[in-house]
Amino acid sequence: MKTVKTLAIVITLLWAGCVGNVVAAEAGESALGPGDALRVFVYGHPDMTTETKVSETGKITFPLLGEIVVDGLTPSAAERKIANLLESRDILRKPQVMIVTASLQSQMVSVLGNVRNQGRYPIEGKRSLTEILAMAGGVVPEGGELVVLIRADGNKFIKEVIDIQEMVRAGDLSQDLIIQSNDFIYVERAPRFYIYGEVQRAGAYRLERNMTVIQALSVGGGLTQRGTERGLKIQRRDTEGNLQIFAPKSSDLVQPDDVIYIKESLF
Repeated sequence: MKTVKTLAIVITLLWAGCVGNVVAAEAGESALGPGDALRVFVYGHPDMTTETKVSETGKITFPLLGEIVVDGLTPSAAERKIANLLESRDILRKPQVMIVTASLQSQMVSVLGNVRNQGRYPIEGKRSLTEILAMAGGVVPEGGELVVLIRADGNKFIKEVIDIQEMVRAGDLSQDLIIQSNDFIYVERAPRFYIYGEVQRAGAYRLERNMTVIQALSVGGGLTQRGTERGLKIQRRDTEGNLQIFAPKSSDLVQPDDVIYIKESLF
């Protein structure tokens, strides 16, 4: 008999520890919403264990209580609500309730663009931008350093552009934003430039930050024997879309979508 009582005390303490940990983590919990699958346990009452899903109206059905609105509550807050209802209706005295989220379909974020695995991903607890990108398999080689985050704010949408490379270089993690449900993340393609004419390897290339014309030529393998830097031209669109053609200096910076052309030497 003593052994049974001791075991009961240990189980109670373990349960209390779990509840305490959940409460401590509540600040990082995601709110429940329609489509979320839950398992609800009541300590000492296995017959009340319930697997349920949050309905479109934000409710779950629980034994002896019927429908309970949990939409917008964290799991910890929903636990307290169920416990209070069980006690206030004289069903149980000081019940200990725990909710385990099987899946949080209401807490999703969309990741598109130049990532390895585009799609919708669940967010449980606090997830930063870099964590979500890691869940999507990371940025592919064709992807750039700029990430666009679009977030609903009431009846309007807020757009933020985060420079991942600069954030890491500067060690400024203030830009590693905490992602919210229904956020939209898009990883842009890396900027490119084009080079053709009398170069060893004509084609399209990734434009690195602060790349100069002479560096762009080296990426193309340098000039052929017939090429000359005196015949170098750049075709560039201005902000209004008009085409400009000019002779650059070797130290000039290359811009996204620039077309570099090297003419053949006449001598």
